Amino acid sequence: MTYLFDPDNWEWLWTGNNFRFLFEGFLVNLQIAAIAIVFSLIFGLMLALLRISNRRLISFPAGIWVDVWRNLPLIFIILYLALAVPDAWRQAYSDAIPDFFPEALQDELVLGALLGLVLYNSAVLCEIMRSGILSLDRGQREAAASLGLTYFQQMRFVVLPQGLRRMVPATVSQLITLNKDTTLVSIIAIQEVVRHGSSVTGAGFFGGVQAPILQVFIVIGLMFVVVNLALSRLSRRLEIRERRRTGTTMKPVEGLEDQVALQTDTT
Repeated sequence: MTYLFDPDNWEWLWTGNNFRFLFEGFLVNLQIAAIAIVFSLIFGLMLALLRISNRRLISFPAGIWVDVWRNLPLIFIILYLALAVPDAWRQAYSDAIPDFFPEALQDELVLGALLGLVLYNSAVLCEIMRSGILSLDRGQREAAASLGLTYFQQMRFVVLPQGLRRMVPATVSQLITLNKDTTLVSIIAIQEVVRHGSSVTGAGFFGGVQAPILQVFIVIGLMFVVVNLALSRLSRRLEIRERRRTGTTMKPVEGLEDQVALQTDTT
């Protein structure tokens, strides 16, 4: 414990540009996470809708796709795609990326990292969204159909608004995991926070002060804690707002008798 709290082992933090260098790397992680989150949510919802289709020719291939990608190790997916992505795709990515993006994101290897994060997390989010949709009572769909709504209208106006609200906690939990998984892109030499941390631990990288590896990665971990706690609080606030908007209240359920009583109250 003396080693951990020794002021001499933390001098590197406020000397030179060490912290700024770490923070710049962390911003690369956040930007990768933001891009992957947007596309993972979009493709995850599309896969969920395909999975719940009544047509076997649609739901079965979608189920195979989801099972394959969510059961592969993410680090394997990132490494494989970084090597397997065609050169034409890499060149197209390099040409399309805006100049104001950080230099680390303009690296053509980032495309493989983004594809890996999106493919894996969209498959996981698909199952979360599918379970949220299927948790609704069948009467919701039947009532919507009785009003003459088409399948797409039922999903848009009745099923999805209710199902998506139910899966907010699980979805945010997976997005937090995605944010942490961005550190895996260091395996393909992308200059993100882990790579920057390894550079800082070199003797006197900035300011000529030794930066112990334990303290450096504690600071990196605290950066992730701050961002992920903010996401968790946002999730909680969304739940509370929706509960107030819909006028629903949560009742504690402990045993079978409580479950039966709760169902009796709601019917």
